[in-house]
This record gives sequence, C-alpha cells and structure tokens, in this order.
Amino acid sequence: MKNPEGFSLFRSDTEDCIAVLPNVYYWFSMKTLTVKLTDQLFAEISRAAAARKVAKSEIVRERLVQASPKSPSLWSQMADLVVEDEDLPADLSSNKEYLSGYGANHTD
Repeated sequence: MKNPEGFSLFRSDTEDCIAVLPNVYYWFSMKTLTVKLTDQLFAEISRAAAARKVAKSEIVRERLVQASPKSPSLWSQMADLVVEDEDLPADLSSNKEYLSGYGANHTD
C-alpha cells in the first residue's frame, strides 16, 4: 500500500507486521508546516514537551488551537430569532387560540 507521495506504509524491516499505524495516521490526517521560532520560544515548547512526555508538535498544535478564534455558539448565531419578552402570554405554546391564522398566506 502506498500513500499519495509514493512512500510505503509498511516498513521494510517489519515485513511480519501488518502496518506501521502511526505512519498511516500522519500521512493521511496531518499536514506539515515548518516555522521559525525564537530560541526562547523553542526552549519553552521543548520544556513543556519533555515535562509531559509528548512531541513538541503536540504542544504547538494545542497552543494553536487555544489561540484560534472560537466559532460562535449556536445560541449566538440564532439570537436574532429568539424572542424574550415578558409581555408574551405564559400559555403561548399550549393555547390553540393563538394559532388562529397561523400558516395562512399574508399579503403585507
């Protein structure tokens, strides 16, 4: 089995194995980005990675996600559609009298 770049998903020294799964994961779900960091920032990321025993790339991904703008919540997206008014009848959702004319074509 080959990835799009033509590299084998199987390592030649592990012919007995089914596949080297980490390679599959990274080839098909991760993109590579090279960045230049200051010595101080590189050291900070290296220390954090060593302390948690994870790859430096994991620390960088976490920090990028934390710094990225959050997508708006469903509530904030539909806030203009929600009516919050103390003057509305308390039985608006259950009293069928309020439904008279509902769905009729109006010419406004």
